[in-house]
Amino acid sequence: MTHSRFGKPFRLAGLLLAAAPVAASAAPIVMGTYPDKLFVVEETTGKIAEHIKLDTGLPTSLRLSNDHKRIYVTTITTGGIEVLDTATRKVLNKFSLNTPTTKYRFTGGVPDPTGKYFYTIMMTIDKSVDRYKVSKWQYATIDLTLKKVVKTVDLPDEDNALNAARANMMISPDGKLLYLFRDKVVILNTSDFKVVDRIDMAKPEGAGLENTSFGGGVELLRNNDEYVSLFTAADPYIHNKIFGIGRFKLASKTFDFTPIGPAPYQMAGLQITPDSKDGYTVTTQGTTGNKRCEIWHFDLGTNKVVDKAEFPCRSRFQFGMSSDGKKLYIYGASYDIEVYDAKTLKWDKTWNLDADATMAGLVYAQ
Repeated sequence: MTHSRFGKPFRLAGLLLAAAPVAASAAPIVMGTYPDKLFVVEETTGKIAEHIKLDTGLPTSLRLSNDHKRIYVTTITTGGIEVLDTATRKVLNKFSLNTPTTKYRFTGGVPDPTGKYFYTIMMTIDKSVDRYKVSKWQYATIDLTLKKVVKTVDLPDEDNALNAARANMMISPDGKLLYLFRDKVVILNTSDFKVVDRIDMAKPEGAGLENTSFGGGVELLRNNDEYVSLFTAADPYIHNKIFGIGRFKLASKTFDFTPIGPAPYQMAGLQITPDSKDGYTVTTQGTTGNKRCEIWHFDLGTNKVVDKAEFPCRSRFQFGMSSDGKKLYIYGASYDIEVYDAKTLKWDKTWNLDADATMAGLVYAQ
């Protein structure tokens, strides 16, 4: 079933860029930890190979550049951005936006293809003599050379939802269009943040599945022209929900959707193997003490669920995949990474980080 220009409403259930062929060799994992460090984890052993101190504070998001040569880290302590060389993990650029009277709050963003600008959604808090003034959520352009905010535009009221700052962002290959995925798909011009189009889609409510934040998931598996994601759709008559695999093409703004079956309560975090043959996601049923979590395995050639396995739920977590597609990771907001075998869906081992990992996600330094 194919829908161009989104003729029917869909509910977005986790985002990941389409898989592109990559080398099967293991790559170092880079992830954020409290209070101000990045850990480089050897993927073959789970050992901490390197600690990278961030002078700007606590990391809240990690984002690879489109060419994979840079890692962009946003930090909340000082409203900072640090740019690292992927191969050497050396800090190439760092600065803090906060001043004694103005604080900036943003939790991620996306660099433009040239590496000159960084686009985000932010809020400012200004301290005056007798009060604090909190701005609306704003689209913002940060000049990475001048190390300052050079443009802000208030979000329109219809887009100013509570989860605005957690929107997934993608930029077109030419850097002219910005795509936001949250309670709807919003397409903007990067030059003035004017809305080009709004598409009636929404991502599901949380319940602990948190790798739909900026740059979450296995950033190594990416195609800069297309999103591959899980979606759920409701028919307009009985309103039964089904889920399936959809592909959103950034250039043509068209959507292809293949239904698979009845939608579970929640699902998020589609991970795709390097050969694009298999996909994995996490589903939850129930809440708090009644919550049940499962890993689902898809055959992407037939778009069928071929296996399921339950695993111990966490109150908050992220779902990832090894660079070779052979292992699955449950991590984030904890001191460890639970490793599962992608073929059997069984627990394999636990890597102890000896540090509390943030929910910034992980990327591969390769």
